[in-house]
Amino acid sequence: MLVTSYQVRSFQLSDSVAVTELFKNVLSDACYDETMAAFARQLSWDSELIMVAEEDGEIVGVIVGTIDKQQAYYYRIAVDHSYQRRGIGQALIEALRGRFVGRKVQRIMVTVDVHNELVLPVYEKAGYQAQDFSRASHRLSIVNG
Repeated sequence: MLVTSYQVRSFQLSDSVAVTELFKNVLSDACYDETMAAFARQLSWDSELIMVAEEDGEIVGVIVGTIDKQQAYYYRIAVDHSYQRRGIGQALIEALRGRFVGRKVQRIMVTVDVHNELVLPVYEKAGYQAQDFSRASHRLSIVNG
């Protein structure tokens, strides 16, 4: 069993290059392009809804969320391939859930698109179920918003 020493914290502007590299390494090209546009938009709206996992000074995971009309949405999660299956995804989900709860949203949803179908079990493990999955597009995912 691996002992992990990662910490989850708020995104900082100095994390931009590392987060961009993480997305590039983990996501498909189409998903990367879409995610980077949404990531930039979310940074301009509310960077407190972007969390990173850091181990030994290296960004190993990131989660991006958004809030729209009192509904919170997990938008994208990415964990470096060599750090997967160590609880980092769960820790990121929990940290962002805490932010959402602190904002007193009415509902927390998981945005589902063609790019993140494979990670839905990570959200299910965190307690989310089919009724929590939203397949509708939201402002964050609109490229030409």
